[in-house]
Amino acid sequence: MMLNHLLAITVAFCLDRLIGDPPKWPHPVKGFGMLIGFLDKRWNHGSRRKLKGAFMTGTILITVLAMTGLTVYLAYTVHTLVGIFYEAVLIATTIAQKSLRNAALDVYQPLQTGNMTEAREKLSWIVGRDTDHLDESEVVRGTVETVAENTSDGITAPLFWAFIGGSIGAMCYRAINTCDSMVGYRNEKYESFGYASAKLDDVVNWIPARLTGLCMMLVQKPVHTSSGRAWHVLFRDARQHPSPNSGWGEAATAAILGVQLGGVNSYKGIVSNRARMGDPIMKLSATHIPKAISIMNRSTILFLLLLWIGGLIFEATITWR
Repeated sequence: MMLNHLLAITVAFCLDRLIGDPPKWPHPVKGFGMLIGFLDKRWNHGSRRKLKGAFMTGTILITVLAMTGLTVYLAYTVHTLVGIFYEAVLIATTIAQKSLRNAALDVYQPLQTGNMTEAREKLSWIVGRDTDHLDESEVVRGTVETVAENTSDGITAPLFWAFIGGSIGAMCYRAINTCDSMVGYRNEKYESFGYASAKLDDVVNWIPARLTGLCMMLVQKPVHTSSGRAWHVLFRDARQHPSPNSGWGEAATAAILGVQLGGVNSYKGIVSNRARMGDPIMKLSATHIPKAISIMNRSTILFLLLLWIGGLIFEATITWR
């Protein structure tokens, strides 16, 4: 079973890198979103919103678990190779390495030609902050932060849970992540209803986020500082992020590139002062975007390799016993 998971993960990794998420193709996340939106309208009102939100998250997970489990079982009854390929297709829908790379390059390209208006617009497609008046370094910061943070959320975390539970694990992870992205906000409407989703998302990302930060540090030599200093920056700053997990990718990327991430953001006119990540050795410039993408690519390949090593050790241990 572990070998089947590893083969499915590897095929999924290659499929997503080559094909990505064609916009007109059906995607499970759209289904998750529709069900979450429906339950949000039905349950997110009145009293006991925290309990209702927990029921909403549980309902989504049970639905995804049942549907994925049933279809995977049916695929394996046809043939083992059919089951592996079907799982690979499902896992591929939970990762977004090509989409993340393309989104970052969509910001990078107009920066190359000095078209700040287009660069700000493209950045607004991938971040929630106000982008209308950002200068080049702030546009770059938003893009690099997005790549760094989503290396875990969008690639390594679903791969990790696919390693643990095959396509069922990956799909359940993506369902939790989608719940958090839709209702896990700290505002009047979702503070209570999204509580369970947000906390569960923190739990399932805890290990992958830290492994991802470590992989980043291992695959890329720091550019403008020593390795020892870069490791110090990682452990100094990763815990400063408002999220218990997002800081690991951002701090690692900042340490490697010798730049500072975080700072002042504006959300619909409301200013938010985020903790700084990294030392400002170099000023952020457009060239840091492809460098961040390179860190993402290398670290995810290493992460996949580590999953194979772990899986083979597990199989050898089971066989020996």
